[in-house]
Amino acid sequence: MNPPPTRAPRLLDVGEAALVVEFGSTVDPATNDRVVALDTALRDAGVAGLRECVPTYRSLMIHYDPLVIDRARLGDVVTDLLARVGPCARAGRLWTLPCCYDPALAEDLAAVAAWAGVPAAEVAARHAGSDYRVYMYGFAPGFAYLGGLAADLGIPRRDSPRAPHPANALLIGGGLAAVATVPMPTGWYVIGRTPERLYSASRERTFLVETGDTLRFEAIDAATFAALDGRAAGGETVARVDG
Repeated sequence: MNPPPTRAPRLLDVGEAALVVEFGSTVDPATNDRVVALDTALRDAGVAGLRECVPTYRSLMIHYDPLVIDRARLGDVVTDLLARVGPCARAGRLWTLPCCYDPALAEDLAAVAAWAGVPAAEVAARHAGSDYRVYMYGFAPGFAYLGGLAADLGIPRRDSPRAPHPANALLIGGGLAAVATVPMPTGWYVIGRTPERLYSASRERTFLVETGDTLRFEAIDAATFAALDGRAAGGETVARVDG
């Protein structure tokens, strides 16, 4: 597949204290690489007055203090960095997360299997057989939006939310995948659960993975899940970095 055409980023004001740099209109690794590269460059540059950068699928929101750095100066900094920074300034890590697809932990697996017209085990195998890019965090603390879902698992989201799912659920819907962290109602489908905590307020590294990282899911049985869940509850990281 040919890469999407590269276009000049657009700088869009969001109120008086935020600037959005928009790189494109599609969900693809090349566009997200540019988002991650600018995010990394701004953090490394140590620009006075920057409060927070929020990467998304295709844009970077920059929150700033206008009493320290004005909009014109910030625009110049961004334009200069865009001219000097390549699209892949930071190589993402490869994480392998244990995942249990046992029906007791995958409440919607049967519904997805019925939609796809394949056995539930095949849905689990297809989900575990892909690599997923972490495109962004959002919606809830540590909620990781992923790309890379197999096209034949592209079930549309529900018309109305289902009852709250458990913590650390693996979700699919609308052609995307996600790892949730806290229980909440959702229009996505719950097809498994990981014992790993992508978000922990008590851990030094609050968010375990970063945008631009890659996730793989390794299937485990219910007994192994219970053992790893107990270790993760005690603060241990049960996922591993493989690259």
